[in-house]
Amino acid sequence: MSLLVPERNDAAEPEPVYGAQRPRLLAVPPTFRSSAGQEAVELAARAGLELDPWQQHVLDLGLREREDLRWAAFEVCVNVPRQNGKGGIIEARELAGLFLFGERLILHSAHEFKTSIVAFRRIEALILNCDDLRKRVARVRKTTGEEAVELIGGQTLRFLARSGGSGRGFTGDCNILDEAMILGDDAMSALMPTMAAVDNPQMWYFGSAGIGHQSMQLARLRARALAALESGEPDPSLAYFEWSINPHADECLPGCTEHDDVDAPESVLKANPAVGYRLTLEKTTRERLSMGPGPFARERLGVGDYPSHGADAWQVIGEDAWRALADGTSKPVDPVAFAIDMTPERSHSAIGVAGASGEATHVEVVDHRPGSGWVVERACDLQERWNPRCWVVDEAGPAGSLIPALREAGLQVISPKARQVAQACGQFYDAVAEQSLVHIDEPRLAAALAGAQRRPLGDAWAWARRGVSVDISPLVAVTLAKWGLGVEVEEPEGAPNLW
Repeated sequence: MSLLVPERNDAAEPEPVYGAQRPRLLAVPPTFRSSAGQEAVELAARAGLELDPWQQHVLDLGLREREDLRWAAFEVCVNVPRQNGKGGIIEARELAGLFLFGERLILHSAHEFKTSIVAFRRIEALILNCDDLRKRVARVRKTTGEEAVELIGGQTLRFLARSGGSGRGFTGDCNILDEAMILGDDAMSALMPTMAAVDNPQMWYFGSAGIGHQSMQLARLRARALAALESGEPDPSLAYFEWSINPHADECLPGCTEHDDVDAPESVLKANPAVGYRLTLEKTTRERLSMGPGPFARERLGVGDYPSHGADAWQVIGEDAWRALADGTSKPVDPVAFAIDMTPERSHSAIGVAGASGEATHVEVVDHRPGSGWVVERACDLQERWNPRCWVVDEAGPAGSLIPALREAGLQVISPKARQVAQACGQFYDAVAEQSLVHIDEPRLAAALAGAQRRPLGDAWAWARRGVSVDISPLVAVTLAKWGLGVEVEEPEGAPNLW
């Protein structure tokens, strides 16, 4: 392992120990003409931000440009343990976007509001404490929820806390997604479309080791990087940097069988480039004794839990079979049925719809957001716009608590019995096998299917809610919605006979 150790003139003093300045996993697009990284590093220095060699390395590779001067990497992901200094890379990239690249809108989002505010205050201080930068600022917005830095030329850096709706309506040239280990399909569905109309967009992800089903997007990026390293064929649009150890010898480069010792100081150096700058081996030793081996491996050595990529993925319905049914132009037509589902811990809720699309049945996730307080109001809006034949909610499931409020709002709610839930799952499975189902290839629905498992229900089966590392509420919602198309529904009293 190569460690960067600067030369010292005083031979009497022991040489300091530095962490690895190059990541264990590195995958970047192969084709580029130049890099704007050095310009970003120099601008940061003018603002008083001196970057470590590893931070400069990330900017150099992440800001490479093609022959047409567009970014070589559309997506850049930095996966490094906490307290190593990823914030410095974020600040340098945002300064460059505002003052060098002329990006009209940069969106900075974090999972927690307080994290976003800390980042806002740090970049504000860097800009306002530098005369050359401060004179180009038109105003700094400090209203809660609207924090932003706006330049005289119109360039804006805006800060958001992530949610299902954050970023909607904004067209960002660059999206900075901090705390990427807590980044699911709801946030990606809100933010990714903002870049569709941008000529030269770029997405930057910053996070630490994966933490299960909350790390869906990070898992996808990491899987792409590993596939590129294993195959020797670089991903054409992803630059991925990961400082971590390999405790199981299952992610070495081709031909390598080595693994790393969790208790060894060399492992700390391998996973923490900031050792020698803002971290020390002494501090990390105290962490290991206090935290225990599992948390220490995750938080300090970058050993993560990444869902839905590997032997446990796509157990019920194969990925190829599902992708073959994708049709981005498909739309449901009347009559339609809606369904609602919720995770057991009530962290997320989903609304699904089903309707005819030619000779097939179209299924789609209408909405998927954190919590449940938004569901009834959204359902009422959909009821007014679509007038569906029914709403399906499993009374025995987590979303059953919403049924009284939905019925009070005037919605026709059908609650399937256990055997009917099994029928719904069987019908969904058969429709895929018979290719009589169509979908628009939504990432959140694909992610649910990738991690879905069965649970016995009598002589049949249903989707397993517990013991899986992925939120399957989008899958359950479209499954029940499809079943709702064929269920018998009572006509409301006094309803006109249209035929």
